[in-house]
Amino acid sequence: MEKGIQWNEQVDVLVVGSGFAGLTAAIEAGESGKNVVVIEKMKSAGGNSIISDGGIAAPDTKLQKKWGIEDSEQMMYDDMLKAGLGLNHPKLLHTVVSNARSAFEWTIDALNVPYLDRVDIFGGHGVARCYTPEGVTGGTILKKMLQKINELGIPILYSTSFRSIITDEQGHVIGGAVLKEYDYRADTGIPANIRTQRGIILASGGYGADVDFRSIQDPRLDEKIQTTNKPFATAEVLKSALNIGATSVQLSEIQLGAWSSPDERGFGDGPLFADYILFQYGVIVDPHTGKRFVNELGDRKQLADAILHIGYPCIGIADDKAVKYSGWDISKAIRKGVVKTFDSMDDLATFYDINTEALQASINRYNGFVQRGIDDDFQKPIVDEAYPMEKAPFYAMRLWPKVHFTMGGLSINERAQVLDFNDNTIDGLYAAGEVVGGVHGASRLGSCAITECIVFGRIAGQNI
Repeated sequence: MEKGIQWNEQVDVLVVGSGFAGLTAAIEAGESGKNVVVIEKMKSAGGNSIISDGGIAAPDTKLQKKWGIEDSEQMMYDDMLKAGLGLNHPKLLHTVVSNARSAFEWTIDALNVPYLDRVDIFGGHGVARCYTPEGVTGGTILKKMLQKINELGIPILYSTSFRSIITDEQGHVIGGAVLKEYDYRADTGIPANIRTQRGIILASGGYGADVDFRSIQDPRLDEKIQTTNKPFATAEVLKSALNIGATSVQLSEIQLGAWSSPDERGFGDGPLFADYILFQYGVIVDPHTGKRFVNELGDRKQLADAILHIGYPCIGIADDKAVKYSGWDISKAIRKGVVKTFDSMDDLATFYDINTEALQASINRYNGFVQRGIDDDFQKPIVDEAYPMEKAPFYAMRLWPKVHFTMGGLSINERAQVLDFNDNTIDGLYAAGEVVGGVHGASRLGSCAITECIVFGRIAGQNI
């Protein structure tokens, strides 16, 4: 409550978090003439956004038309709903899909983000609709956002941790309590209170690195399971909203990245090989049997669940033709030893202790599917550019899921307003990005997170 609060500063809009959602919201609010301040608990901007590959999904774009790809909002909606097992909140999903193309075009027209001249398909998408920025990093997009933030004169207060939401006697959000000069490791800082005239936009990301909070939601996800997230992806901002009566949705829906390797920490470099090459053109086998066990182009939940069911790291394999045709540079993953190369399939089988005959039989069977264009075993879509896997050297990596994305979060409406337990809006409180739940249901499709961040970031910034 407001009584007894001493305010240290006043702004129109306080944005919590400096990733894609937060910076997008700040840009939109700033361009409408509002006095905006962004706070970031770490010493630099970006959060998990800066370590992503930067891929964004959108339907019916000019780039798709250039490459002869037929797509529509309805097709993207259906794909996301299927991956989400029908748990996606329809109005939120429709909002993302119907604004996806304009969000993608906004990054080009308003921010001048440069994209590669290609369109990719990832697991669970029915067609290629994913666009990757130059450098294959979210940092490319983030850099352009920060340029726009600077042009608008919007300050980012680094090392400033958000602690709680301050409301008046009527329950309206009027400010936030923060810790300035925040020491992340000691969880200490100088208390301050920021008064807001228009409200707060929460864009603090997910809780993938918060072992205590995530394991409450899903007991399997204890400290033994690594995460692709940075260690500061924690739940304190989400909790601050729950403490004033906001409602949450689907907190136990936590996505694991099936393209991760146990041979490197964090997100790493192996996912570029696995997600962009292996799943499209190669196979995943159980090293104990040498057999395939899953549709490699299934969605992330299907793949991660299948590997976890096996119970130990599995082996992903692709050949030289796939690597060269893809055009992706995986030299860093090879130098690190995460992706290994072999002169023959026999050498590969020996290294991973796989029965050579069983592995070769699996490869031969898969090659037959590629030649016929139909996967009789797991119904993997055979992409047009696929060829039988037979050209050495062969590339392989160990796969074991890591916590990657939290689908659950705060409940919002189509205007990005946070809702309470009675489905009423909390005056002055907005949210966007991974701190929000309900968009993706049980599983998020690749490249759809950045789409969501920008769509709802723009909506929050405009509506506040």
